[in-house]
Amino acid sequence: MMSDIGRWLIGAGVVLIVIGVALLALGRLPWLGRLPGDLLIERDNVTIFIPLGTMLLVSLLLTLIANLLARLWR
Repeated sequence: MMSDIGRWLIGAGVVLIVIGVALLALGRLPWLGRLPGDLLIERDNVTIFIPLGTMLLVSLLLTLIANLLARLWR
């Protein structure tokens, strides 16, 4: 029981580290957030940014990674 919890916590920690490193790396990509489909609305005192293209790309990449990991664990 305790070893299962320990393994789960270690796995969660590794996942958080990978997510953190990915966020740091993605922040350095100048084209991310400026893809076709990303909407930027600027008015007098209001700026609205809706990253539709970026969300689709990130969703596609995460889906591919999840499917690859699922196939490896079978």
